[in-house]
Amino acid sequence: MSDLEKNCIFCKIVREEAESSVVAENELCLAFLTIGPFNSGHTLVIPRRHAVTFTDLTPAEVAALAQLSQQVAMALQASGLPGEGFNLWMANGSAAGQDVFHAHMHVFPRLDDDNFRVEVSWPNPPRAELDEVARQLRAALEAAR
Repeated sequence: MSDLEKNCIFCKIVREEAESSVVAENELCLAFLTIGPFNSGHTLVIPRRHAVTFTDLTPAEVAALAQLSQQVAMALQASGLPGEGFNLWMANGSAAGQDVFHAHMHVFPRLDDDNFRVEVSWPNPPRAELDEVARQLRAALEAAR
């Protein structure tokens, strides 16, 4: 076991060396309540295997993470907990706001007046720029095959 895995709080939760309030699980992932909820029911869904970001996950882990996240979102909607909607949120890398470096999806209920905001000024690039970016991405996808 690497030092990263040994000291990772989410790995400790998977190994049952740290407390958690488990919501659901499947073969590859675990869902538990965060200790710092934005709203009641705020759940984290993690792969059981230590992986730092979304792109470090295997295709099977991505599928299991998405399926368990969907099940948690459905449970939030059916639970009677306050919420008029929900967000799925995953930060990958420190520039994106990741602070625990074990891949994790936030699934949290939203209230009309909860004041959670993502404010951004969306640019409107010209079509030629969009086409060039699309070309670069297609080339990267082709190279990865």
